[in-house]
Amino acid sequence: MGEHMRIGEVSARTGLSLRTIRYYEEVGLVAPSTRTQGGFRLYTQPDVDRITLVQRMKPLGFSLEEMHELLELLQPARDADGNPSTLGERELRRLREFTEAAERRCAELRATLDTAQAFAAMLREVLDRHTARP
Repeated sequence: MGEHMRIGEVSARTGLSLRTIRYYEEVGLVAPSTRTQGGFRLYTQPDVDRITLVQRMKPLGFSLEEMHELLELLQPARDADGNPSTLGERELRRLREFTEAAERRCAELRATLDTAQAFAAMLREVLDRHTARP
């Protein structure tokens, strides 16, 4: 089935804390593929990919319910041959709505970043004026 990783390696690969990864499991966003006899979580690359999707959603302010729904849309169930199921009209509509919401949030974040950068530049100017004195 592929290489299994313990939670520490998943943490190192994703930059997330062990606590965050466990929380994602607790709320049903991500689950380890299996566990050892001793109960240690074992993850596969598709599990890590799912965690990465959650990481990308988080800054956009999606609720847990929305994240669950998005994960289902982005990683649909597979048929008996292993092919992903086709999205229906309802799913496509929801995916469009999520896309628009993500794009709006990105625009808001860019505006916030512009404001923060302007403030940082102003601080640099003030600092430069006060440290450049003869």
